[in-house]
Amino acid sequence: MSTKIKVIFHSLYGHVHQLAEAIAAGAREVPGTEVELLQVAELLPDAVLEKMGAIEAKKAFAHVPVAQASALAEADAILFGTGTRFGSASASMQAFFDSTGGLWAKGALIGKVGGVFVSTGTQHGGHETTVTGMHTFLLHHGMVVAGVPYAAQELTNMNELTGGSPYGAGTLAGADGSRRPTANELAIARFQGRHTAQLAAKLAAK
Repeated sequence: MSTKIKVIFHSLYGHVHQLAEAIAAGAREVPGTEVELLQVAELLPDAVLEKMGAIEAKKAFAHVPVAQASALAEADAILFGTGTRFGSASASMQAFFDSTGGLWAKGALIGKVGGVFVSTGTQHGGHETTVTGMHTFLLHHGMVVAGVPYAAQELTNMNELTGGSPYGAGTLAGADGSRRPTANELAIARFQGRHTAQLAAKLAAK
């Protein structure tokens, strides 16, 4: 029996999309895992995105299907990724969370594995508060929260500035968005995907 993983993200400039791809790649390393990469619906109109300089970046993942809340119940594990907005998830991700009330009423996500990954503009720009804030969504749904244990050696790398924490993978985009996810940050993301898939497989086998 296969383990189904959904990796759902909101990305403006491509940073979170890159993390999502790395997480999906890590999950696929676990035998018997089916991974689906999805994005949440964008709330900002194209005219606003163009003024923000985000149109071109979003074309790179325009082919990724838009997530439907009703399909979450099919998954054994779900990972959510977003850019930070003043220490919280983006409005588009929050709107997606808000659309899951029907699933909550049915207890449809209870016992599934859940995780979070993020991008923020600066080193102390809400990286960890966004992840832990999103954990409350997982807990309200009765999900089993999975982070990144320190078995991921990249978490202890002190030789370079790096995103990611035991709460979830992450990248530091720079105030102007010019910094891209590093090899170290992507390795943490792959670890999170692999770790989450392994946990989901163990739970599914019970």
